[in-house]
Amino acid sequence: MKNLFFLFAGVFFFSVATAQKSLNFKDGVDLASEAELSNFTLSGPLGYLSGFEEAEGRVNTKTELCTPLQFKYALLLKREVESLTNLSLYHFIDEWYGTRYRYGGTTKKGIDCSSLTGQIMKAVYSIILPRTAREQYSACLKIPVSQMAEGDLVFFNTRGGVSHVGFFLGQGYFVHASSTNGVTISNLDDNYYKNRFIGAGRVNTIDYSRLLL
Repeated sequence: MKNLFFLFAGVFFFSVATAQKSLNFKDGVDLASEAELSNFTLSGPLGYLSGFEEAEGRVNTKTELCTPLQFKYALLLKREVESLTNLSLYHFIDEWYGTRYRYGGTTKKGIDCSSLTGQIMKAVYSIILPRTAREQYSACLKIPVSQMAEGDLVFFNTRGGVSHVGFFLGQGYFVHASSTNGVTISNLDDNYYKNRFIGAGRVNTIDYSRLLL
């Protein structure tokens, strides 16, 4: 009977010790100092967490920093984080994203396509564009698709003639005020836009050489 008691006692204390060890490990992670946590950064092409060095338990600080805004739009545009350098542009897009479409609208209660492109140009580049998509098309230098860059305008025939405009972001993506989805980002390879694409236009007063660096 005494041997049975010691057997149960041994099992009990072993279980407690194991549980305490696991608990201490968890507490050690939860109670890590702010100084240690500050060494963790978003890194890699899409900002994944990385940086552990198993040797000596040190943190690899050779990581690439990015802002949450860059991370968000890098994922959305399937781009590398470091390629999104025009933060004022993406702040503008983020502020307006999801605003509903309203023909003739110019505010966050509702906006149309040409008002959106006009406001982007004014807010980001201090450039004043004509009001309508047709007028903006006339004011631009026409360029081939192969030379398109961030800052160019893309034009479509959705109702006859030049009737829709968007702001090109690169690699086929453009931001625009869609009549169905409001302010959103689409791709020129989408069947709807591919079949209605007229061409691209460049506003001469933008320094595109700087944007392409």
